[in-house]
Amino acid sequence: MRDKIVQIWENRQRDTVNAKQVLTTLIGASLAILILSLAYPLTGFNILLAPFGATCVLLFALPDSPLAQPRNIIFGHLITAFIGVAFFHFFGFTPLSVALSVGIAIAAMRLTSTTHPPAGANPIVVMIGSASWDFLEFVVAGSVLLVVCGVLFHKINGKIYPKYWI
Repeated sequence: MRDKIVQIWENRQRDTVNAKQVLTTLIGASLAILILSLAYPLTGFNILLAPFGATCVLLFALPDSPLAQPRNIIFGHLITAFIGVAFFHFFGFTPLSVALSVGIAIAAMRLTSTTHPPAGANPIVVMIGSASWDFLEFVVAGSVLLVVCGVLFHKINGKIYPKYWI
């Protein structure tokens, strides 16, 4: 038992981050969400969605992760939102339709190699918000804008992002 505790502690020591990384993550995520928040008053286009907060975790704290690459962000959100809207449109908001839409959305991301964990929430957002097909426009616009924010922010900070586009 003691050896396991020591091993966990040693692994935790290797995983520590420095203050600059934390500050960079804070600034990048805050600016990206600010930009999404300003979109509605400026354009009337509400692209501020809860799953985008979680996307910022990957985009700014773990930008090297395959889950944070543009393909995964944009298509992961689009695929899951599409499935959520389709289920809502055809089956309504029921416990079973919510459960199946989330499960099928996750499976679809796996099948298309576009896994992006925050996107798994999109079918729930669709169901709770009674979203229409227009929701897909908001998801695409928000996803693309987040990727642009990530590319610009990481470029300014001298980091290479994305690792790949497709």
